[in-house]
Amino acid sequence: MTTQQLPTHTDVLIVGAGPAGLALAASLAQLGIEHVIIDQKPTAAAGSKAAGIQPRSLEYLARIGVSDVLVDDGLRGGGFAVVDRDRSLIRMSYESIASPFPFLLLISQQQTEIRLAERLNTLGGNVVRSTRLVSLQEEFPGSAATVVDEDGFARVINARYVVGCDGIHSTVRRLSGLDFPGDAPAALFALADAEIETPTRNLDTTFSLSDHGMLITSPLPGGLIRVVAGVPDDTPAPSVSDIVELLRTRAGAWAKDVHVTSLTDSSTYRVQQRVAPTLRNGNVFLVGDAAHTHSPAGGQGMNTGMQDAANLAWKLHHALTGRAAEHILDSYDAERRPVAHGLIAFTSQLMQLATVGDPHLAALRNETLLGAARVPDVTDWLATKLSQLDIGYPNPTAGDAGADAVQVLLVYPVWLPHIWSSDAPPGPGVVHPAAAPLRCVQ
Repeated sequence: MTTQQLPTHTDVLIVGAGPAGLALAASLAQLGIEHVIIDQKPTAAAGSKAAGIQPRSLEYLARIGVSDVLVDDGLRGGGFAVVDRDRSLIRMSYESIASPFPFLLLISQQQTEIRLAERLNTLGGNVVRSTRLVSLQEEFPGSAATVVDEDGFARVINARYVVGCDGIHSTVRRLSGLDFPGDAPAALFALADAEIETPTRNLDTTFSLSDHGMLITSPLPGGLIRVVAGVPDDTPAPSVSDIVELLRTRAGAWAKDVHVTSLTDSSTYRVQQRVAPTLRNGNVFLVGDAAHTHSPAGGQGMNTGMQDAANLAWKLHHALTGRAAEHILDSYDAERRPVAHGLIAFTSQLMQLATVGDPHLAALRNETLLGAARVPDVTDWLATKLSQLDIGYPNPTAGDAGADAVQVLLVYPVWLPHIWSSDAPPGPGVVHPAAAPLRCVQ
């Protein structure tokens, strides 16, 4: 589809063709829902911050037929490890988590987008690129969206629903009059994807804590290693020599001696922690970074956006086809916004732990982590938390949406998000273990 072929009416207009937008488009295409997806960029953006797909996301991607090719493209990471240079503090292994994908898939966001776009094409859809949204007007029962192509030609699309998947600086969110409250911590981070001479055998994503600062390393396909480090203000994008020095002074033995030959991507960024006040405003929805943004620690961001798409897709399908009352769409905000707030709290705590500067507090942190590693079930709970398999929606709050969800569960179980049962609370001072998933209800 080109801008000249854009329809004047559609069920769902998706603005933004990142992982969340593409996942939503592929889901709707598989469900037979008419949609249009646009993106202002002429091509998929090269380079990205995201570098891993969590097991929960892989389970969803399996349902839309894209997990196998992604697994073939990526590396099967063992989980997360925290080290103090050469001393192991704690390791969260994915090997025993309750999922058909017991690994962290190490793969770039760019490759993830490529495979999602290919799947969308196979299902008969495609992205209309170099096209941007400029206005959004309510027009019962939907919205009139004015879009402009690269040649400056404007067209109006009347959409029953509009979904903003257009990132932190979302045009959809702005045109809907929604704020983006939160904060931007002062810390600056350097990021680089480095080509190394000999691929590492260590497939853990590793948080290295040292007197020189925090460092995160993670292998990627193609002989690459992702490097993220806290750096002083005004630090420019890192060079090869900068990455070599960061590895030498902060990494453990397995990484500090690797031979870096070049960088395929290099940048600096500041973390933002924000959540929109609602993820639904009338017939407009926010998904992914347009709805929430937080620290990339733990590989949660891109995954959360794709899971937003998974949650919203089947609800749009049911509302549009009459399988459920329209107010089932209210449960999208009721379910996904608390997840976003929880992730901000979790990732913020991770970064605060990783960036402790006081030597005495750092020593106490390290001893605490060593102690936690020896407590039964703690590492399993953390692995389940990081893999996002603990996310569930036990208390529907959108009117009678709970009853609708029960009907959806019975009629259309393949699209229902995980439902979780609670274990008995542990003793005082012990972190509650992850609940066990109820995988299949027929």
